[in-house]
Amino acid sequence: MKIYLTNQSSKFPKHLEFFKNQKIMEYERDNLNEKISKIEIDCEFSKLNLNFFFNYEIFPESIINSLCQWNYENREMAAGDTIVQQAFLPPVKSFSQKVIFAVRIHEVIDQAEIKGFSYETLNGHVERGISIFTIEKNKEKSIFKIHTFSKPGNLLTRLVGPVFSVPYQSYSTKKALNNVKERIEKSKY
Repeated sequence: MKIYLTNQSSKFPKHLEFFKNQKIMEYERDNLNEKISKIEIDCEFSKLNLNFFFNYEIFPESIINSLCQWNYENREMAAGDTIVQQAFLPPVKSFSQKVIFAVRIHEVIDQAEIKGFSYETLNGHVERGISIFTIEKNKEKSIFKIHTFSKPGNLLTRLVGPVFSVPYQSYSTKKALNNVKERIEKSKY
């Protein structure tokens, strides 16, 4: 985790090179807190356009912006790819701390009735664990699900977690669910 006062977007390639060499934070899934958040999307699964989803445009840009290794290298997402994330604390781009950390794609999910990916946190991330983002078929509609197994990644986030990290995570998750729902439902017209 690196903290800045200025937006680091123009320096993402430098951060990407640094984080590509970082290891995944060690974790045991059974020792992590599990959380499932989901939202129903009014769109038939077979008609979904998921290009934005697989470009990791899940969170509103006021919360997180990022550089994905596969986009930088002009190809599709693959296991082992790194995502540099810049979180805005508070979630306001211009007036915030800019916190840089990264995750690594663990798996790309491409099944008949479920699409998505998972990523694991890299050393220095505020959380330790794995997050799974899926869009699943559900009768005439679809469901976007964020399934996490995590706990604070360092002493600071353990100390401030109950009063800061946990509420911010809940806020970010809710915004991500609504953002994906809105983008899919708008794209069907």
